[in-house]
Amino acid sequence: MGGKNKQRTKGNVRPSSSGRAAELLARERGAVPGFVGFGTSSTELGYVPAVYGAEEIDNLVDADFRMVLRKLSKRDTVTKLKAVQEFGAMCKERETEIVKGVLPYWPRIYCKISVDHDRRVREATQQAFEQLILKVKRNLAPYLKSIMGYWLIAQCDTYSPAASAASLAFQAAFPLSKQSEALAFCKEEVLNILQDNLLKETPETLSDPQSVPEEEREAKYVRLVTSSLLAVKKLLATLPKQEIDTLTERLKHLISQNKFWKYSKHKTPQIRGAFFEAVATLCEHTPELIQDEASRACSAVLLSMDDTDPLVLPSLWEAVLHILSNVTDCWKHVNSRKGVMPKLWSLLKEGGRGLATVLHPNLLPFISKLPDEVTDPKLEFYNTFFTSIILGLSSERAVSSPSECAAIVFATLECLRFSLLQNASEEEQSKNIQQMLITDQLLPLVDSALKNPRLQSGPLFHQITDMLVSWEKRDNCLSDSSSGNTFHRLLTDFWDGLTRLCIQQVDRTDADENALSGVSTLLQVMQNPAERSIGGKQGRKKGVRICFSDLEGSDAKVEGGKDQEVVEKNKCAPLADFSAGSGLSPLQSGHLEDLVCHLAELNMVYVNEQDSEKHLRFLSLLISSFPSRRLFEVLLDSRAAGAETTLGGGVGQENTVTQNPAVQFLLQKVVVWLQEDHRKDTDFLVNMVFSVLHCCNSKEERKQILDHISEMDLKWSILLQFIQKACADPAKFEATSGWLKGDVLGEKLVKLAEGLCDMGLKETASLTPCHSDSWALISLALSQHIHNESLIGEAYVEKIITKLHATLSKAKDLSDAGNIEPLVSFICDVASNFFCSVKDCLLLSSAEDLLLTVFQLCAQGQDVTRLSDSLLQKLSHACSAGVHSLLSHSEMEFTEGTFLHGAALWVKKQILSSSFGVKSLQVLVAAVQSLAETLIKTNQACFNLLEKFICCLTPTDLEWKKMRRALPPQWLKAPLLSGRLRVTCEYPCMDVWKFRASLNIPSHLCAAALLGRVIFTTLDLEDCRKKHSLHLSEMQNTISEILYALQWCEEMEYLPAVVSEYHGMLQDMNVTQERIRTESTMWCDVLETLFSRSLQEGSLWALTLTKYIESRTISVSDIKRLYGTVESFFPLNDQNLCTIQALSSILPKEEKESLIALSVAELLNWEETDPSSIRSGPGCLAVLHCCFRCEATADQEVLLAVLMTMMQWRNGKEEFFIFSSDLKEASPSLLALNVEMIRFLSWLAGHSLASLKDTHWDFILCSMLSWLETASENTATYWNPWVQLFVCQTCELIVVLSEFFKAPPADVVPSLPVNLMGEWEEFFTVGLHSLLLPLLVKITEEFTEPDDPLFPLPVLKSLGIALSYIPLQQLTDNKLQPKFVAGQKTNLPDKLQTLLNTLTPLLLFKARPVQIAAFHILNKVMPQLPESDSDNARSEDEEEEEPCLSPPEAMMSILAAVEELLDNILGGVQVGEFAVVQPLSDEYCCVLGYLLTWKLILTFFKASSSHLRVQYSLYLRKCRSLHKLLFHLFRLMPDNPLYPGQMTEPAGKDSRTFFTESLHLSVQKTDGLNWEIPHLACSVYYSTLKDLPAMVRLWWNGQEKRVFNTVDKFTSKYVSNVLSSQEIASVHTSTQTFDSMTVKARSTTREVIATYSVDDIFIELVIQLPQNYPLGSISVESGRRVGVAVQQWRNWMLQLSTYLTHQNGSIMEGLALWKNNVDKRFEGVEDCMICFSVIHGSNYSLPKKACRTCKKKFHSACLYKWFTSSNKSTCPLCRETFF
Repeated sequence: MGGKNKQRTKGNVRPSSSGRAAELLARERGAVPGFVGFGTSSTELGYVPAVYGAEEIDNLVDADFRMVLRKLSKRDTVTKLKAVQEFGAMCKERETEIVKGVLPYWPRIYCKISVDHDRRVREATQQAFEQLILKVKRNLAPYLKSIMGYWLIAQCDTYSPAASAASLAFQAAFPLSKQSEALAFCKEEVLNILQDNLLKETPETLSDPQSVPEEEREAKYVRLVTSSLLAVKKLLATLPKQEIDTLTERLKHLISQNKFWKYSKHKTPQIRGAFFEAVATLCEHTPELIQDEASRACSAVLLSMDDTDPLVLPSLWEAVLHILSNVTDCWKHVNSRKGVMPKLWSLLKEGGRGLATVLHPNLLPFISKLPDEVTDPKLEFYNTFFTSIILGLSSERAVSSPSECAAIVFATLECLRFSLLQNASEEEQSKNIQQMLITDQLLPLVDSALKNPRLQSGPLFHQITDMLVSWEKRDNCLSDSSSGNTFHRLLTDFWDGLTRLCIQQVDRTDADENALSGVSTLLQVMQNPAERSIGGKQGRKKGVRICFSDLEGSDAKVEGGKDQEVVEKNKCAPLADFSAGSGLSPLQSGHLEDLVCHLAELNMVYVNEQDSEKHLRFLSLLISSFPSRRLFEVLLDSRAAGAETTLGGGVGQENTVTQNPAVQFLLQKVVVWLQEDHRKDTDFLVNMVFSVLHCCNSKEERKQILDHISEMDLKWSILLQFIQKACADPAKFEATSGWLKGDVLGEKLVKLAEGLCDMGLKETASLTPCHSDSWALISLALSQHIHNESLIGEAYVEKIITKLHATLSKAKDLSDAGNIEPLVSFICDVASNFFCSVKDCLLLSSAEDLLLTVFQLCAQGQDVTRLSDSLLQKLSHACSAGVHSLLSHSEMEFTEGTFLHGAALWVKKQILSSSFGVKSLQVLVAAVQSLAETLIKTNQACFNLLEKFICCLTPTDLEWKKMRRALPPQWLKAPLLSGRLRVTCEYPCMDVWKFRASLNIPSHLCAAALLGRVIFTTLDLEDCRKKHSLHLSEMQNTISEILYALQWCEEMEYLPAVVSEYHGMLQDMNVTQERIRTESTMWCDVLETLFSRSLQEGSLWALTLTKYIESRTISVSDIKRLYGTVESFFPLNDQNLCTIQALSSILPKEEKESLIALSVAELLNWEETDPSSIRSGPGCLAVLHCCFRCEATADQEVLLAVLMTMMQWRNGKEEFFIFSSDLKEASPSLLALNVEMIRFLSWLAGHSLASLKDTHWDFILCSMLSWLETASENTATYWNPWVQLFVCQTCELIVVLSEFFKAPPADVVPSLPVNLMGEWEEFFTVGLHSLLLPLLVKITEEFTEPDDPLFPLPVLKSLGIALSYIPLQQLTDNKLQPKFVAGQKTNLPDKLQTLLNTLTPLLLFKARPVQIAAFHILNKVMPQLPESDSDNARSEDEEEEEPCLSPPEAMMSILAAVEELLDNILGGVQVGEFAVVQPLSDEYCCVLGYLLTWKLILTFFKASSSHLRVQYSLYLRKCRSLHKLLFHLFRLMPDNPLYPGQMTEPAGKDSRTFFTESLHLSVQKTDGLNWEIPHLACSVYYSTLKDLPAMVRLWWNGQEKRVFNTVDKFTSKYVSNVLSSQEIASVHTSTQTFDSMTVKARSTTREVIATYSVDDIFIELVIQLPQNYPLGSISVESGRRVGVAVQQWRNWMLQLSTYLTHQNGSIMEGLALWKNNVDKRFEGVEDCMICFSVIHGSNYSLPKKACRTCKKKFHSACLYKWFTSSNKSTCPLCRETFF
């Protein structure tokens, strides 16, 4: 902003740079400023000194560094941040010497920005400092003392990333061993800075109050104080003891200040927390100093005990414990009863206020440090303490947080154990305390835990068990002492109380389930604490063990050893023997077993007498946890003795087993409970049974018990629970393996499977849940394997699988889906589990059969199986699992009877014999593809299996041939008519060509799709895995057949829907000709195979060969190797001819010439006389035609010889020519001969006309006419493609000749016969078109449905092209059958009216070629029609409304008929939206006919005179046809009418659009039909704007706003420029001349200038075209004028403006009208006094109606409007009655 020396603001004398600011401060203070903040402390550091030679010092620093250092002093945070980052990068990149130059200035900068307000700046500063250290290393030493204080503060920064960065920099500067030395070196300077920060600094001294907000100042102060307190802690913790001693006086000064101790009550938690950390460190390292300040220290710490801020509490309690440990008389300085303990009790009652995990671990060391004077009376103290801490369990936070609750429980039990140990004597006071702790604290806590699931899942029960174990150890170790008696009494009191609590919960009819669960949980924890650990938390807590002085010193090791033993035992538990039980309890006193037995006996009373479900479940838990002999004896004692118990084994064994009290209890009670029908949940009873099995001595006893249970009539769900429980772990499985593999269970499961399968096939309803359990049981029995052995016997597995396969096979053949769906689903689940779980399961033959059946269900469509999608997905998963299991077996082979062989044969049979739709084929292909992918992905060895599988899947040559013959022959039509194929087979009947709506795909296509997908999938995966190539013996044949199928689909002209879907399916599967041709060279070249097939069969094989050759680069040598010499193709037959045609495009020129020579020779020597057996003639001509089309040449003599041969046939073998013949009777060979002759003549007429003589021309022209006559007489046979070919070739010959005679080449004309041109025009043209025009009408009358496959569309295309050459004279003098419409008003001659009435309906014909042909014909006569209306125009003398005249009514009737249809088609589309019309649909033909009709009307309108144009436009306005057209056009024109191929951007100046490109309507057009309707719509709109601008403008002005804006925007953007340019160009190029007027145009300004001069009068008018021309009004501006009155001048300008606005014509036409008006004015003709114009603006008439009174003349139209609007019949001028 200006120079440095400029004063920026009045009165502002403050320098603008840091350097001058430093100079000013130096002058004012006389000293070098050393400021960081705004204090005056001498210890503060400042910025780079800029005085006393600052310029010289600055010059010592690198320029870049100097710039960065200056940036660092800026106030803007972003500037500083970037500067710091730049400084760090420069330190890293620059040389060491350059960086050293910065060191003198760095300390001041660092001390300032290391405490910056922005944390990003602080972090970046430390990172930059690290880079500086790494570069300068030891050179930093002289500056350490000035840096270290702020460096230590930075390491204690409250922003962790900044603190970490500072610590990293410190570590980079000093290794760990040297860090304390570095601090010791700078300790005095560091402590000075810390003291200043803590005692002197305030928010105002740290920051400028005028420039820094208060909030920012306060935040910086808090951060600095916090960091300084933490720095004190870090300093003391790092310095050695002797160094700390040297700082004693300084530290004493610090802690003697009141401000220091006031930090304990600071409002900011950060400062309070840092303060207590500092105090704790002082207590630890300088206890004597704290002792001196004991009064303030104890008050500050102990009286803050209720501070529960999360940032304060951890450091506060650390300080509390240090104070208690280091200040001997701390309680003298505070009142414990009033000031400390009440705060603690309140805090404990509230559960630590959410900080129990931090607070409560400190309680035990806290109470251990309390002296007697604080705890007396002890009973009251302990009661208050434990009451408070236990109340904390009910706090909101403890209830919601398991970790908080656990912390409180741990603390409670630890303190309880400590308190009991402290008071373990036999004194009365100690006994009272013991009783209080057990009775009033511990047992109520247990009681509440029994009812509270939250406490049950916590560590309480484990802690209690641990405490009891400790007491038992002390009781045993100290049994003879008084302490031993104490612990014995404690145990007795606790167990008595616990027994009462448990009995209280159990001995109730309405026992609470939570309480019973709590009791069982407590007993289970006491029995085996390791198994009931709570998620590992117990283990983690045990990692820190509390030792209570020496009281447990001797036992700690014992306990630790026991823990280790328990852990080791727990690790081995799953491997232990089943009979070992659940392990011994750590409690050995017997109290636990007594309690369990007592509770079990009590439970049996409720179970026996009240059948209590709750007590039975509780009993189950007791038995499962304590399966002892004594317990079962107690349970038996509760029953009457003598109950009979028997098992199904032998007598001796039975006695041994039944003597076991556990077995007796099982037989007397548990079995009975299992058999109760009302019992739904039996899992706990099964647990009881396994608890009984614990008490058995051998596997035989267990097997006998389980067999007995299996033979009972129990629910299948119970048996399922038994098996699941037996498989739960290896120990149980080992104990019950005899039962699992035994005969009893195996036979029972086999019978179950048979029953389920039979029931599933019979039942109609869905299976019940019990059946679900049964199927789950079967699945478990089959799929569960342990140690690679089946769960049940192998023989029973085989039987079950066999039954499942048989059932699934039956179900597959059933048709009723409701019957088999559940059954198949269950079997599928069983099979899937079996295949997934059992290794080598498919070694069983029955398993392979089952897998094959599952595969068959997967491969059949839902129309066959009628299975749901979910079930099919299940089957697919089961099949995949089975195949994986099958292939995992290393000895897998592809032999008869195996799964893969059976699957391949079944799929092949399905393809050959079944009928497939697209969906069912997709299912089959997907199933086989999945199988192939699985084969490939499993392992390398399976690749050979895949090759054998595909070979087995592939049909034989005979089967392929049979399938090819079954393909429908409709494919012939397209290649035959396009000339790509020559076939002379017998005609199929008419019915063959009619497509039937078949839903099935031919088997050949199915086989091709299947094999193509499998082979390509294989190759894809093989390529990815880089495996060896696929070796298939029939690879070439298979690929050829796939190409054949694809070619068949491509040749089908009218694809049935199923074939279209099939072709789309192949595209989706990427089975395409392009891929085969691209990749086949890598793995299978089929060229030779295709060539041999073409020679053998021809037809479609030849087309397949052609397609294959066209898309690949094949050398001539490769082709020649196939056939050897061209002589091998002779003698000709259909197959050889097709092959020659396929190869003709790539044969070398010499070979083609050889073919021509051989063909001509054979043709000249041809002596065939029987027309029905013509072979060589058509073939030779066909070979010639193929060679000629491929640019082969032949001598003129040879061509003339062939022509002469044909002429000889005409003379000697007239039967060879089908002139005036019935084509129904013509043989295929004869028809083929004529077609080939026509083709030859067509080629000859286009290439060798100069050498033809009179006779040759006569033969050609007469033959053409005769063939056309034959075609006209046989329209009924046009369904036959061969006849269609004949007609099309005849029309092509006509087109070639018409084109020639239309413009014969100049070099050929002299050699033509003299009378040839005249004969053509006078005779042949008349004869041709007198046949062609009626033929068009006749075909459309006989074939009315274009959708009919028999419709001769190719004939109509060829006929339409031929008719485009029809002369106008032939149309006006046509030979059509007269056709008139009753009531039709017309002025046209009869023949023209007949032409219109006959051809206009064809504009709506549903075949595009017919519509286009009719349009081109009618377009020729349109300009001639207005003449008839001009001759019969209505007289202007009629006194009525302005006269209107209709365009030809034949065309208007077409519009009327189609407008209603268009309203239905486009009615739902708004104006401005683009309606997409599907090409060649019915809607397409309707829209096309409508637009073509309008194009004809506009041509008619353009050709009419101005006078008639007015009348036509009035008619169009009244009938509103033009309005409807414009609405439809704005639905048919695209939003962006860019020409196809342009970029999709808004039209620019040079963009090609539908308005800039002309539309060519071709009869044969097939490409780009998507854009034909939009382009045609744009063309019609352009013509409408050009020829009817006034009417379009009138319509536009009457539209609503949205339509108005849409039309205006579209027209301005795309049409106006084009139309304006053409209008201007037409003025430039106009040949129209005016007397006395000249017209010029300016294209750049869009202006037309008209200059009119007569005698002395000179007029110049400037016509300005608007931007939205022609919608906007054309402005007429005044140029120069001489000799014209102002009023007259204004009238003429108004008249010209009116003419240009309201006349439907060009600007030149408007100017001509205006000039005529002015001329009449100068000729003396008076203006009409109504419109003030000589010539009427609409009908261009002169004023002729005169008033008899005033003699003034008026226009008839003006008078009519005057009379009707004024409702008077008086003269407008004199007001007299007008006669």
